[in-house]
Amino acid sequence: MEMDTAVAYEPTIQQRIVWRLRWFFSLFEKKRPSSLVLHAKREFLALGYKPVEEGEGGPNQWMQENVLQLLEVFSKQGHSGFSAPYCVSMFEKLARFEPLGPLTGEDHEWNDVSDMGGRDYGPLWQNNRASHVFKDSDGAFDVDGVIFREPNGCTFIGRYSRVPVTFPYTPKRVYAEVAEDATDDDKRNAAIKALAESAKGE
Repeated sequence: MEMDTAVAYEPTIQQRIVWRLRWFFSLFEKKRPSSLVLHAKREFLALGYKPVEEGEGGPNQWMQENVLQLLEVFSKQGHSGFSAPYCVSMFEKLARFEPLGPLTGEDHEWNDVSDMGGRDYGPLWQNNRASHVFKDSDGAFDVDGVIFREPNGCTFIGRYSRVPVTFPYTPKRVYAEVAEDATDDDKRNAAIKALAESAKGE
C-alpha cells in the first residue's frame, strides 16, 4: 500500500515510552542478531550467496554487509507495525534522491546548469529536489517521465522519455513497452500510448 509520506508522522506518547523502554533494556541484553537480520541472512543463502561470516570478499560480501548493517539499525529503532512502513517508504525515496512531497517549482528549488558539460544550452535549470526535472525558457520537464521497457526486462530512457511538468508536481514514471529493435517512431508511439493510459487511470 502506498504511504502518504508528505504528511509528517507524529508518534503518540505511548509509542515514545515503548521506544525508550526498548532502547533502555537493549543496553542490558546479550548481543544477538535480530529476527530481521536472521531473515535477511536466510534469504541471501537462498539466492546462493555464501555466508557473510566466511569473508568471501568481493561485491557479494560487501552487499550483504551493507544491507545487514541497515537492517540492524532499523531493528534497533523499535518500530511498530504502524511506524515501520513510514520509515521504509521515506528511506527508500531519500536513498533514491527522490522528494518526499510534491515539487513546488519555486526559485529555491533550481540550480543553474546552463553551462552543463561545457556546452551552452541556453537558459537551463535543474531541480535540486529531483535531479531528473529541468526547466528552460519553454517550461519545466521531467526527462524520466517515460521509461521504455524491452521484453527481456531491460529499461532505458531516450528522447521520447521527456514529459512536460506543471507545479505542484509529484514525480512519477510511466512504463512504455517496446521491442528490442524498436525504431524512433515505435518509441514515440509507445510513449504516447503509455501516457494516455496513465492519464485514464488518474
